[in-house]
Amino acid sequence: MPTLPDPAVLARIDRLELEARQVVEGYLAGRHRSPRHGFAVEFAQHREYAPGDDIKHIDWKVFGRTERYHLKQYEQETNLVAWLLVDASESMRYGSGARTKYDVACSAAAAVAYLVLQQGDSVGLATVAGGVRGFLRPSGQMNQLREACRVLAGEPYPGPAAVGRSLDELAGRTGRRGIVFLFSDLLDDVPDTLAGLQHLRFQKHEVVVFHVLDAAELDFPFRHTTLFKGLEGLPEVLTDPPGVRDSYLKALNQHLDALRAGCRGLETDYVQLRTDADLGRELAGYLQSRRGR
Repeated sequence: MPTLPDPAVLARIDRLELEARQVVEGYLAGRHRSPRHGFAVEFAQHREYAPGDDIKHIDWKVFGRTERYHLKQYEQETNLVAWLLVDASESMRYGSGARTKYDVACSAAAAVAYLVLQQGDSVGLATVAGGVRGFLRPSGQMNQLREACRVLAGEPYPGPAAVGRSLDELAGRTGRRGIVFLFSDLLDDVPDTLAGLQHLRFQKHEVVVFHVLDAAELDFPFRHTTLFKGLEGLPEVLTDPPGVRDSYLKALNQHLDALRAGCRGLETDYVQLRTDADLGRELAGYLQSRRGR
């Protein structure tokens, strides 16, 4: 007999799909005059005017030089491919509140997938933990959203993400240039992570890093003697939080500063997502800043 789908997995798929639609329609739809004013608005090239084309895209500066009508053609007209890379390593299981880092990463990835598919462009997906684990080839069909949610519905894998190696592996599968969205807590060696990002940039991909961190990781609110459980092979540590808080936050901020500086150097967008933040507002804020640039 065929194995019946796990009801919990089906419920997670439905929840992710619904949440993606709610985020996009609730927070983003009103902020863009057209659903195509999302990610795919980068200028690509000119092409000659043809009868029936919208004259608002005519480049009058080119007409002044050549006395011929040319349209500005944007990436949205060249069938953008957006790759979603989601960290599914063990550290993404952590959550001090109602949502884990993996929950937030999956919800954000599903929302981006829905937005890109609404634009008429294509979405591909990979989950990574020590390399690429789940892989979904790009498609522009709206049912790709449900397929993406199906891939994301599983649990994180044991072990580290090895983000740098995973980015290298993905770079070998992506083909022509597009946009790569990385959703990860980036608890890896910074030089290795930046080297993976550089590989994608070398292939002319645009890269957007969504750095997903738990509120407790950022604020370190612990006040009493606490046993911290190690993830990804690390041991348990019993410590006095007030005694280590300053050194912890200093090390964390050095790590974050190195990531931000590295992303700037690679012309890569860096967006921090807290697990206790309003995901819709965070994504809308990023899109507004992107559109302003």
